[in-house]
Amino acid sequence: MLYKELFGKENFMKKLLTFTALGTILAAAQVQAAGFHLREQSAAAQGNAYAGATAGAENLSYAYFNAAGITRHSGTNINLGGTYIAPRARAKNIYNHTANERGEDVDNIVHAAVAPNMAVSHQLNEKAYLALALNVPYGMITKYDEDWQGKEHGVTSKLTVVTVTPMAAYKLTDKFSLGAGLQVQYFKARLTSGRETLLGRINSSVEGKAVDLGWQLGSMYEFNDQTRVALAYRSKISHKIKGRQKVRLAETGQSHPMLPQDCDIYAHLTTPAMLSMGVVHQINEKWSVMAEYERVFWSSFRDLNIRNYDGGVNTTHEKWRDTSFYAVGASYQIDNQWKLRLGLAYDQSAVRLQHRTPRIPDSDRFWYSTGLNYQYNEHLSFDLAYTYIYAHKAHLDTARTGNGDPHITADYENSIQLFGLSLNYKF
Repeated sequence: MLYKELFGKENFMKKLLTFTALGTILAAAQVQAAGFHLREQSAAAQGNAYAGATAGAENLSYAYFNAAGITRHSGTNINLGGTYIAPRARAKNIYNHTANERGEDVDNIVHAAVAPNMAVSHQLNEKAYLALALNVPYGMITKYDEDWQGKEHGVTSKLTVVTVTPMAAYKLTDKFSLGAGLQVQYFKARLTSGRETLLGRINSSVEGKAVDLGWQLGSMYEFNDQTRVALAYRSKISHKIKGRQKVRLAETGQSHPMLPQDCDIYAHLTTPAMLSMGVVHQINEKWSVMAEYERVFWSSFRDLNIRNYDGGVNTTHEKWRDTSFYAVGASYQIDNQWKLRLGLAYDQSAVRLQHRTPRIPDSDRFWYSTGLNYQYNEHLSFDLAYTYIYAHKAHLDTARTGNGDPHITADYENSIQLFGLSLNYKF
């Protein structure tokens, strides 16, 4: 009875598990969609807003999008790069309908980060090629004020995913190449949330991690020296996430006999498969154009089951939608050393209004990109890129998500700036 009086609901532990563990898994899932999918794996491709990335193969960084493109790089090659991601996310018009209170606006929800990438390739003979790539394809850091009106739904969310991909490519003919890769993916996440009780404020946190495998296939066909097309497929990855939940008094940072004790949780999450198609056409010595289409099969993410080792199970129905990414671009060869790149893209969000959460205030967005390539000599070149991403305004209504009290509504304004830089060296 005292437990009920302290926390207002007998299923308090279930709510904590949902607020934290569910947030972890949703964050992990969403990063592969529009919201936190870090496409920023190539400064060269970024300059064209990733238009033609599947067929690009201008340098080794494009191998992330299609392993078959490795066959366009003779000898031994290395690419080193990184992207500085500077997001801006603001929550305004925040209203707690449960407490009938209006909250203050929250700025700088999503924090800046750097996404590094590297790749090395070696030509075995006239037909066979090997490569190894290291990427951080998914990640995010979101942090609200600890006392914001929606703290029960999430305060801090930090996710890091590192993927190592050994790849091989084979040139079947002078025009047709195939490639394949094995994705070894490390996942780690930490999320926190808060709740006011008669004991005072309590903080709940959960950490989870996993190492799992996936694969990728790619093909490229070159009609002639001016035109090439490509098709690539990235498999779904079944993550077996293990984590631990902790609940602490905010004032002391200690546990309490009346609080739920630390417990282990686990979940199985299958991230969606992705299919991409690209084309590149060289109009003349100066101009080239390119286009890209990618489909992310998010409709496979229907239900989420979260378990603890005592046998407890929480099920959430998601019903996310498949998403599409469209991009067009152009490049202009200024002279023998300098190339200008331009690109425009449209990126759909997997999250509908009824499934939008404070951890994932995502919406459709437009990409505006430009970039430069500098060919220092026959061995060394550099790529520089800048992108501005404008996201549609997003409305949050937690009553639609069914994730529990309080009932929060808010409006989000999101944008991102990307600064990419890479070095390419051919031995």
